[in-house]
Amino acid sequence: MGYVLAIDQGTTSTRAILFGEDRAVVAAGQEEFRQHFPRSGWVEHDPSDLWSTTAATCREAMERAGVRAGDIAAIGITNQRETVVLWDRKTGRAVAPAIVWQDRRTAEMTHELKEQGHERMARERTGLLLDPYFSGSKLSWMLDQDGLRERAERGELAFGTVDSWLIWNLTGGEVHATDATNASRTLLYNIHEQQWDQEMLKLLRIPESLLPEVLDSNADFGMARADLFGAPIPILGVAGDQQAATVGQACFRPGMLKSTYGTGCFALLNTGERPVLSENRLLSTIAYRIDGKTTYALEGSIFIAGAVVQWLRDGLKIIRHASETQALAEAADPHQSVYLVPAFAGLGAPWWDPDARGAIHGLTRATGPAELARAALESVGYQTLDLLEAMRRDWPEGEADTVLRVDGGMTASDWALQFLADMLDAPVDRPKILETTALGAAWLAGSKAGVWPGMEEFAQSWKLDRRFEPKMPDDDRARKIAGWRDAVRRTLTET
Repeated sequence: MGYVLAIDQGTTSTRAILFGEDRAVVAAGQEEFRQHFPRSGWVEHDPSDLWSTTAATCREAMERAGVRAGDIAAIGITNQRETVVLWDRKTGRAVAPAIVWQDRRTAEMTHELKEQGHERMARERTGLLLDPYFSGSKLSWMLDQDGLRERAERGELAFGTVDSWLIWNLTGGEVHATDATNASRTLLYNIHEQQWDQEMLKLLRIPESLLPEVLDSNADFGMARADLFGAPIPILGVAGDQQAATVGQACFRPGMLKSTYGTGCFALLNTGERPVLSENRLLSTIAYRIDGKTTYALEGSIFIAGAVVQWLRDGLKIIRHASETQALAEAADPHQSVYLVPAFAGLGAPWWDPDARGAIHGLTRATGPAELARAALESVGYQTLDLLEAMRRDWPEGEADTVLRVDGGMTASDWALQFLADMLDAPVDRPKILETTALGAAWLAGSKAGVWPGMEEFAQSWKLDRRFEPKMPDDDRARKIAGWRDAVRRTLTET
């Protein structure tokens, strides 16, 4: 009974990772699925793909390890946040494609709400901004299609972020729930009162009957059906992916920082027992809620991080594998100052300009693939600097760590992490276990089940792989940052 199964449902693939009692990875399964782009700026998933790949990868991990359901103490779930699923309560089938967090179709709606003066209220209640990124406007748009609002008002439909959709399917429709971290990303949840916010529901015209019950991140989310895996398994941990990574990095003390580099980049600063209302267009969010106690965070979201490397591969076709970027960056002409502002889907924090589009500045006739690859990797370091400087302005009285803990696919690049340390002028720590998102979900479930240690012992088990110390001369650093700031200024549509 010492195994814990973590479901990590992401934007482009689903993974299931089986951890042993010693918190080591025993086996994993992974399956990609399609993203759909029906129009410019629209991003959708087929909800059935999210569920079928979840069930399949769980079985794959169990089969590879030779582990039966009866040997698994608990399931933990972590998921892509803000993505909206709407389904029929009776049939359990989705009534529309899932609208993905990257989708921008509600830009006009959120702009109008801002023009009407509603953003201050939204920020004060939910900690979020009026932006297409969040679930609320997506759900409102969805309800306006095909008579779905009338069906919702009759109580026929259920809404959820991806975690709720998976819980519903795992439990055979017995449980309609989410956790506080996912709820805090919907634009519908009052993070101070810890309940769905009536004013935001009214503003976005969303019936409360649609919404899931909000539980702690370590709670009883029901039992996975016996027919799925051979025996029932309790679901005891749920957290949105960035909050799960915060837990997996053991950032339990106020002032601790982590940044995850996947498709996008998400930096979270633990601010302790009280939320900090950002004056620099960062997000106030719930880091985790454990045993009824809420811990808050400031979050900065970069829409494009690892995706910029995918663009080099799939769009420009100047590389075949992501690993090639490091050698290209090292070979780039040091005398060229090329800046890539990857606003492919607008700019996130701290700019929040949904209409900005990507731009490359400083091109010359001598610019080639090496310089573009270097500019792509550098863009991630520059954007992280923008986030962390905004965090320090918002929380000047806090004792923010000068060390950044990092995880995610891009952290495999030593070059990128060294540049990040140089731009931040602070150490960057890469842990031995890079599967921090799945590890966080597993710890929530495993500690609740009593087979994994508590918070303090778990934090002490965090191990460093490598620390990157800043090496760049101050003058070079200042010059490069000034060039980046100028490139961003030229890219912004809202000044």
